[in-house]
This record gives sequence, structure tokens and C-alpha cells, in this order.
Amino acid sequence: MKKYSRDDQRAMAIWALDCAGRVLNLFEDVAPGDSRPRAALEAGADWVRTGEFSMAVIRKASLDAHAAAKDLKGREKAACEAAHAAGQAVATAHVPQHAYGGAWYALKAIAATGGEDVLQRVVDEREWQARHLPEHLRAEMMDRIQIEERRTGLFIRLVKGHDF
Repeated sequence: MKKYSRDDQRAMAIWALDCAGRVLNLFEDVAPGDSRPRAALEAGADWVRTGEFSMAVIRKASLDAHAAAKDLKGREKAACEAAHAAGQAVATAHVPQHAYGGAWYALKAIAATGGEDVLQRVVDEREWQARHLPEHLRAEMMDRIQIEERRTGLFIRLVKGHDF
């Protein structure tokens, strides 16, 4: 597994939290009474701001956001993916590579909304994601997040390798 500096991990967390935050409304519009994904983003922001890490807090926030996604599985795909984005983003405090998941799930959430312009919206979001990464991380991270048009619709791929 690739090692990142503490500064890079913090930058990756900020980015992943921002990516997940941009699609959080897709979850909250469907489940307005469920605060678990938002709480995950808040826990991640607390870690970024203070630098204080509690594995119990981060793990619970991440697992709670993923549980919120599971509660919607099979019914509301965009909302489900948005909740997963929050769960992955907060987990960046523990393992930097989780930042990829925050961005990847955010793109999957947008793709799940469908519509004639969905490809353009996903491409625009991926471009936003790239612009908001520190330049020295941009190519490495964005090369792993790929958009494919398939006969069945858009497919968002996260390419993992031996150094992931």
C-alpha cells in the first residue's frame, strides 16, 4: 500500500469530504430524518480541523454512513451511493486511500440520477474533482477514477493496483 505524508492525507480528506458533500443532498432529499452521512462528514471535518484522531469515532461514523446506504439499497441508488461517499470520505482519516472512495461514490451517485445529460454532469463533476486536488496528487488519483459508457449506461470504475 502506498504511503502518503500526513499533509497529503489531510489534503485527500478535505477533497474527499468536499466530493461527498457535493452529493449529500441526494441522500438527504430521500431520507431527511437520517443524519448519519452528514454526521460522518462532520466527524471527518473535525479530524481535519483538529488533527485529533479517535479510531472509535471515525469507524463509527463511517460504518453508520454505510449502514444508512444499506437501508436504501435497491430503492434509491443515487441516495445510497451518496451515503457511501460520506462513509468513505470520513475513513480517509484512518487510511488515505479511502479518499478515492469518497470521489468515486460521488460520481456513481450523480450517474445514478440518470437523464439525457448524465454523462456531461458526471464528466463535469470529475473535472471539478480534479481541479480541487493538489497538483502533485492530481494525475495519480484521477487516473484511477474512470468513466466508461456502456450499452447499459455509465460505469464508473476505480482502478486499483499493486500500490493502491
